[in-house]
Amino acid sequence: MLKFIQTYLDHRGPFPARIRDRHKQFWQDPNAETVRNTLMDAEDGIEKWKDVVNWQRKLSNKYNSREFAGKHGCKVAALIWKGRDIDNIDFKNLPENYVIRPTIGHSANLVFLMKKNYNLFDKKTYTTTQIKDTLKAAVALNEKLEFLVEEFLKNEQGQNEILKDYKVYSFNGEIACIWVINRLSPKSGNGSFYDENWQPLKMVNTIYPNGEPEQPPKCLQDIVKQAKILSKAYEIFVRIDFYATNKGCVFGEFTPTPGMGGHTTRYGQKLLISHWDKYCTGQI
Repeated sequence: MLKFIQTYLDHRGPFPARIRDRHKQFWQDPNAETVRNTLMDAEDGIEKWKDVVNWQRKLSNKYNSREFAGKHGCKVAALIWKGRDIDNIDFKNLPENYVIRPTIGHSANLVFLMKKNYNLFDKKTYTTTQIKDTLKAAVALNEKLEFLVEEFLKNEQGQNEILKDYKVYSFNGEIACIWVINRLSPKSGNGSFYDENWQPLKMVNTIYPNGEPEQPPKCLQDIVKQAKILSKAYEIFVRIDFYATNKGCVFGEFTPTPGMGGHTTRYGQKLLISHWDKYCTGQI
């Protein structure tokens, strides 16, 4: 019974309520997809980025988010190819290891983390034809969808593997917590929580089981610095994902409605709502 009550609260508390409200305002707007898929460039003036209400929706397009992060001085994975015409991907001349991901989507759907012919995410081997067929089927269903082919980032030891996620809950330049996830696949792994000085925190979210304490990444100071810069530029609450690589801190993506706020513990609700009320007062 107590577990049921806690699960109910994890999904129905004030933080999930605010996230659901934001999701409604962001994506029930009839112009939402036009806003999200208006392609931007790092050289565009900030007034162009912010020329619509809830302009942050543009950053839910993963190409735009790369450009925005680069505009603010953060490293991003090298871009090899972008587009919808999948036949134009020159697979023969791709590096041995590479990543393919969609510009629209969540939960690592349609992501290929290719180490030679093996996708580390779903643990399956793919031929070039199989990958192309999957991508073509996806773009056929969504006229606005594009795919990015990017470099396969290496971990701090220089190895190609599924990288740890450093998910920074950020509020207009202030950090509530850093969630480190050791992934085994897109939906399995373990995690732990820290403040920006790497002091352990109680669990904020329970979607991944609690893991062993982590050593801080070598680029922790840069992750914190870049999270504050990008969060201040984003203006409202956002979770910002980074990777710790042999090149240092690399930006991953912005997540404005993480998990629809679900699985947030009582402690997490108190922590996140207190930051929201203090640093993003009255904001969506």
